[in-house]
Amino acid sequence: MEKQSRNSIVMFLISMRAVLWGFLGVRKRSGQDADMSSVSFVHIVLAGILGAVIFMTVLLLIVKAVVAN
Repeated sequence: MEKQSRNSIVMFLISMRAVLWGFLGVRKRSGQDADMSSVSFVHIVLAGILGAVIFMTVLLLIVKAVVAN
């Protein structure tokens, strides 16, 4: 059971890496194909939502810091 849980976490981290590369828009075709063959659709969706929340939070913090000055 512990090995399956650890494998799931690793697969989510691989999905998160793929989503972050997608946010940057810089990705080799071979890397994208390798990621898409090994990750789960659910992991991609969750990683995308988490990535969007992190991105919006960073933007809000930057805006608040600029407006505060």
